[in-house]
Amino acid sequence: MRQDPSGNGHGTVGRRAQARSRAAARAVGTDRPRLTLADPVTDPPVRRRPGQRRRRGLSSYAWLLAIPAAICSVVLVVVATQSGPQPRLVAASLPYWNIGPGTEAVLANRNDVDEVSPWMYGLGSNGQIISDTGVNQTVMKTSLDRLRSAGLAIVPTLANINAQGNWTYPVVARVLHSPALAARQVSEIVTLAETNHYAGIDLDYENLQAGDRQVFTAFVTKLAAALHAKGKILSVALFAKTTNAGYAPRNVAQDYAAIGKVADQVRLMAYDYHWPTSPPGPIAPIGWVRDVIKYAKTQIPASKIVLGIPEYGYDWSGGHAIAIGWLQALRLSRQYHVQSRYDVSAQSPWFSYTVKGHKHVVWFENAESSQAKLDVAKGSGIGGVYLWMYGYVDPGSWSVLHKLLPVPSHSADPAQRGSS
Repeated sequence: MRQDPSGNGHGTVGRRAQARSRAAARAVGTDRPRLTLADPVTDPPVRRRPGQRRRRGLSSYAWLLAIPAAICSVVLVVVATQSGPQPRLVAASLPYWNIGPGTEAVLANRNDVDEVSPWMYGLGSNGQIISDTGVNQTVMKTSLDRLRSAGLAIVPTLANINAQGNWTYPVVARVLHSPALAARQVSEIVTLAETNHYAGIDLDYENLQAGDRQVFTAFVTKLAAALHAKGKILSVALFAKTTNAGYAPRNVAQDYAAIGKVADQVRLMAYDYHWPTSPPGPIAPIGWVRDVIKYAKTQIPASKIVLGIPEYGYDWSGGHAIAIGWLQALRLSRQYHVQSRYDVSAQSPWFSYTVKGHKHVVWFENAESSQAKLDVAKGSGIGGVYLWMYGYVDPGSWSVLHKLLPVPSHSADPAQRGSS
């Protein structure tokens, strides 16, 4: 989601900005896009019941019974404190333009990921599900087969992207406001999941209007029921916001509480605080990320909240930016002999360089900024995280992930993850 200079959201870029310019995305190779400060967000401290005053004249025998009970209580408290709620899901979002390198990275770190979401489906002019025209079907099938063979749950993303790779509101609005078209699409989505043996579907419908709030909620509710009936899960990507109304009509259209009741996962797109046409700045300043999670937890069961962690950056020049991956940022800093600096308040690295008199400012994500975000996720007791892998990820980020959020089990039923 993109924000104005005051942090007011106006849409998405990240994984999506490049969808408006497929040619540009392909020109730069495999890259194309989707944070901690101060104390991590934490749940209120557990309020323990005050101990009872002992009665006068309590017998020695009674004390012998009371002591073991007291010891057990202390042990239980200690165990509960040490094993409090922790994120249980680590998902990797793999856009089709990065499916090759992304697949290799996930498989190399198989023990730290338990779900993948290839970004590959869009909508045709009549609301039918289509593969994005940029998808290489052979490469995609090979990658998905390898991921599935490794035991990873496949939950592909369906977005309201048209055949030209652009976000389309008219098509999705027509579907949402037509009971017949909505029912047909629900059926299509379920068939898609069953036919391809997916664990579920990740729904990413964006740029909706305030007047779509009820019909969008109704659609998600029906889709969740239909998928659940077939043992499939539903993940819904939502714009990050810190109030019910959010910052724009598209925020109003997404009812956190209602969607949180029926979806298995609510993926918060906590990135693009700064975007290609904004002034340069951090992609997801940590203070804002904390506020987003804090609000979300008042509306959505914490176990269903999945924090989006960006693995990309922007290179601004002349009032506009292009999206870049971590490796591109590293190469730029080396090519122009500049050292990146780390903004402690935002918990994000950045640097600037000049080419032919034109100044460039780059903000991106690395292992240190990823650790900050993972710390917040861990401290907040939410359901998990997903990595928006625009391009190559800083290898150090995987080490941090392994240390902070080890995946507890790869054998659990995917349909049970994130549900409560």
